[in-house]
Amino acid sequence: MLKIGNVTFPSPYILAPLSGISDLPFRMINRSFGCKFAFLEMISCRALVSRNKKTLDMLATIPSDRPLGIQLLGNDTESIRGALEVLKEYLFDIIDFNAACPVSKVTSRGEGASLLKEPRRLSELLKALVENSNVTVTVKIRSGWDEACVNARDVALYAQDSGIKGLFIHGRTREQGYKGGVDYQVIREVKEALAIPVIASGDVLSPQLIKKMFDETGCDGVVIARGALGNPWIFKDAEEFMRNGTIPQRRRRDEIVNTMLTHLNLCSDYHGELIGIKLFRKFFVWYTKGLKDIKPLREKAFHAKTKYQMMETINELKAAKEDVLVR
Repeated sequence: MLKIGNVTFPSPYILAPLSGISDLPFRMINRSFGCKFAFLEMISCRALVSRNKKTLDMLATIPSDRPLGIQLLGNDTESIRGALEVLKEYLFDIIDFNAACPVSKVTSRGEGASLLKEPRRLSELLKALVENSNVTVTVKIRSGWDEACVNARDVALYAQDSGIKGLFIHGRTREQGYKGGVDYQVIREVKEALAIPVIASGDVLSPQLIKKMFDETGCDGVVIARGALGNPWIFKDAEEFMRNGTIPQRRRRDEIVNTMLTHLNLCSDYHGELIGIKLFRKFFVWYTKGLKDIKPLREKAFHAKTKYQMMETINELKAAKEDVLVR
């Protein structure tokens, strides 16, 4: 079990906050396959303060969507305090602060990974969060800004001094984005330097790679991001593999189809049919990764305009004989 502050996790596998993806339907389909803790997608402090409707809609949840974390993006104490005032109207178990997002439009505002260049400033922002929050506070960082500035250990120590209860770390620099190799050594150095839990991320795309992350870094937990796209089974597969070394073989076609239909219904019910169908198109691609001769069906899915048309397209997947290799 993993414990961060006063929050106890029955599993060390956490669903990441994925921009444009981590809505309620996505979280619930992953929870149905063993995800015990999930994050909403990243939320801007300034958008919360202004009570932006789209942002407030992203906070929607249900009782079974717990425990649940929210990740905030910001770079000034005033907006952080304002955002926390708004969040008092909602229930979250953890508030995570993002100092890891590598996207240029974020870093150009002095937010996200740009804060890695200013460890003391990041510490002050975290202190504001800790002092004004009534729930556990954590931070997400990267290994560094670029190859010449791999300073995760120093950043992590400053962050720990601010009073946070846990630290998430992606094993790549901002310059790398999501490309290149993960630096397992820097994650291990952070883990060995801190007295609080360290949760690692980066290429945890399969049960085997999840085990490698634990073995190479000594981390307390892992954050699953791209590994859960079209593959909610990764949570139960990871549990099984870590418990007895069983490697999943092939996923049955009917299991994939039934899961896709469930996810489609969740999207349609939550977002409405028109928006739900559009949002599900990218998931159709992810669920069908590895299937032979899938291009025609994917094109058909992208042209589906009704829930019925998308369901028909999904059901056509049953016609093929081979099952899908587990990633």
